[in-house]
Amino acid sequence: MMNKKLENVCSGLDMIQEDNSIPRNIRRGAEEAKTRLLNKNEALDVRIASVVSTLDELANDPNIPLHGRTLIWNIMSQLETVA
Repeated sequence: MMNKKLENVCSGLDMIQEDNSIPRNIRRGAEEAKTRLLNKNEALDVRIASVVSTLDELANDPNIPLHGRTLIWNIMSQLETVA
């Protein structure tokens, strides 16, 4: 069950990374967030808290298009159900 939620989060982060209408720094942040989320060396709750914090910063970037911000908010809400 939890793995499915993490897969959905990762696919959302992949969508951000592949969207060329989203600025490069935000796509890079999404890639770093995914890497952090999949790092098995840390506790899951620590990884989730870190990724939510990163995504919050990305969502508040003034250059992000509205659809990118909405996607990030959706990912954040999915992460909150995992924790």
